[in-house]
Amino acid sequence: MSKRDKTDKRHRVPPSDGPVGVAGPPCPDLSAGGTPTLVVRPYLKGEGAHARGAVTPVGRATGPLAQTGPEEMRLPAARLEEAVSLAQAIALVVVESCLVPLPAIRPATYMGSGKVEELGQLIAARGIALVVMDCDLSPGQQRNLERAWSVKVIDRTGLILEIFGERAQTREGRLQVELAHLTYQKSRLVRSWTHLERQRGGFGFLGGPGETQIEADRRMIDERIARIRKALKTVVRTRDLHRKARKAVPYPVVALVGYTNAGKSTLFNRLTHADVMAEDMLFATLDPTMRGLRLPSGRKVILSDTVGFVSHLPTQLIAAFRATLEEVTEADIVVHVRDIAHPETDAQRGDVIKVLGDIGVEDRADKPVIEALNKIDLLDADSRNEMVERSRRLPGKIALSAASGEGVDRLLAALDEELARRGVTRKIKLSHSDGPAIAWLYRHGDVLERHDRATAVHLSVRLNDVDWQRFTKTHGHAV
Repeated sequence: MSKRDKTDKRHRVPPSDGPVGVAGPPCPDLSAGGTPTLVVRPYLKGEGAHARGAVTPVGRATGPLAQTGPEEMRLPAARLEEAVSLAQAIALVVVESCLVPLPAIRPATYMGSGKVEELGQLIAARGIALVVMDCDLSPGQQRNLERAWSVKVIDRTGLILEIFGERAQTREGRLQVELAHLTYQKSRLVRSWTHLERQRGGFGFLGGPGETQIEADRRMIDERIARIRKALKTVVRTRDLHRKARKAVPYPVVALVGYTNAGKSTLFNRLTHADVMAEDMLFATLDPTMRGLRLPSGRKVILSDTVGFVSHLPTQLIAAFRATLEEVTEADIVVHVRDIAHPETDAQRGDVIKVLGDIGVEDRADKPVIEALNKIDLLDADSRNEMVERSRRLPGKIALSAASGEGVDRLLAALDEELARRGVTRKIKLSHSDGPAIAWLYRHGDVLERHDRATAVHLSVRLNDVDWQRFTKTHGHAV
């Protein structure tokens, strides 16, 4: 078995109550694909009712949406469709999917006994081996459903962790996924299987009853978590060194963020002519990628493609990927890429803003966020023209198509304008023979005044701090 195979094996969805091989439903090998799967979206009656109100594609929601959160804006059918897409992202064969309206959530099985029995008959009839519950299940609820149906059951968090485990390519990504997975798995260690009640004898003179199997399992997980966190500290230090090296150049950093499958990687490839994986698939990109990008003014920036967000992102993943998300918090400009053709575009926007707020980006006045309203090529001609015209009237919003390239030039111009706007007006005196320095200031700054004297050229130029450092380092004029 190769080293990579061993790594992948660690990320298989484990049985909810203990190590592989104990009594209980068999755990299908999710990475192999071909597993007959049932996706269930249980929801409280009335959920998503607000989403039937008016939706404003560009800008903030109005009407009933103005006072609601992302989850309230989503229709159950749209949530079910997304859950099916998540399952298909790891090649599961979804043979059935269904919505289950609930008057209330049951503590034991989440759903009522009648619905559990009805789904059990469906599972048996269709030969289903895995059930994905698009909700958060407690360890007890997961265990009771597995007993009732005699198949493996995972919830939304478990499914997303499985996807991330398959997508991670770098050592940092694999460590982050394993940390999130172990944190989740630790909460699944409940006293539900007889093997967890076994006790081991004491060592030597210690004697005593020893520790139960569940305590030993929890201790081993804690030890592994401690080792991973120690390793990630080294990764964070290395990332800090790289960040300091970039600041020493220095170039502004532009981070692409957005809902998964919004087109970030396609836009990244369009702008930088890179070959980052860009497919019509949720979480196609997991590990961050950076490339240099030259703007129309000649100014160079570093463009960063980051992991996509998703509704109800597991808290374990937000915590585990904090080191990666630091690239967003340190960026000079954030570009929020939105799939404007998606029917849930406003709800997706709300999910991204929530995560940005969690990591301290959205509430910072010194970090501009530009919305790239992507996939206008999927709209009909009238809707596309209306979208383009409306975005021209709204600051910080650019309608574009990463696939066709339409509107990308406006995004580049907006980045140039934003970097120039954040500049400080500086008085600079140069000799008439210093033509390269004067030309550089015209290309990278905003020349407000120029006075040609007999002995020198006096300029009033607006430059941001990054370009000012570049200018003084290259031309030696700290005036």
